[in-house]
Amino acid sequence: MSTSGSTAQFPRESDRRGAFVRQQSTFRDWVTADGSSGYPAVPGRYHLYVSLACPWASRAVIVRQLKRLEDVISITVVDPVRDERGWRFTTEEPDPINGFAFLSEAYLASDPDFQGRVTVPVLWDTETRRIVNNESADIVRMLNSAFDAYGDPSIDLYPAADRGEIDALNARVYDTVNNGVYKAGFATRQAAYEEAFDELFASLDWLDERLATRRYLLGDAITEADWRLFVTLVRFDAVYVGHFKCNLRRIADYEHLSGYLRDLFQQPGIAATVDFDQIKRHYYGTHPQLNPTRIVPRGPALDLDRPHGREHVGA
Repeated sequence: MSTSGSTAQFPRESDRRGAFVRQQSTFRDWVTADGSSGYPAVPGRYHLYVSLACPWASRAVIVRQLKRLEDVISITVVDPVRDERGWRFTTEEPDPINGFAFLSEAYLASDPDFQGRVTVPVLWDTETRRIVNNESADIVRMLNSAFDAYGDPSIDLYPAADRGEIDALNARVYDTVNNGVYKAGFATRQAAYEEAFDELFASLDWLDERLATRRYLLGDAITEADWRLFVTLVRFDAVYVGHFKCNLRRIADYEHLSGYLRDLFQQPGIAATVDFDQIKRHYYGTHPQLNPTRIVPRGPALDLDRPHGREHVGA
């Protein structure tokens, strides 16, 4: 990995304009309840490799928690500080499934010719000993429905009646917010940075306005769209404002987004999935081209346990 200030985090993910272009996920097989895909949803067969620092992996951690699948799908958390060898396992939390030292070994075991960037989350099949899927959006959908016979079927984060609206929200939020902070942070030319910056804050302003009249993005029920947005919002003031130069406004400065963030953070079990120490150590310690000293800031002070006051919004 280059440490030059003239390159992006990963040079192959930067275009000629200096814009960050995220690589596509490689493994896209699917776990199904009936097993018609070749990967039946059964307890104990699948393992999640995640990082609590990574927003994409946090989506899967949250849905696994909400669907009460802790005893159905096991999990291992990798070291938040990643070097040129990629995500690694630690002596405190080794890989209990394969004994790998680095997550790249799982990728190469699944495809010996793999040459892309190793990412989390990874859904691993202990029976075929290969990666089923490394796309967080797919994994979230699988966890939401495929394992209902063993988890909590009363929670449906992707209800059929709302799928069109959820998909439309996801598309904008992904492009301009979830990935938008990375497009700003990893831009290598001023124009590319400013384009991503402007799109990011235009969407945050739009979301704040939307949340003025509804408690959650689609109304009074939390959906997949809310958790996909949450994982970026919860990292925003702690990391993206400074580290990625997304500093027009903080989430704390938004009237409605700030309360919405606290509302989601205070949902049962969610705070336990957020580890600000790992989040900050990952970002500030992993991108030397952005933070060559690797000094991790002590702040900011975040008060996500403060009452959110959104119980009657849109009622």
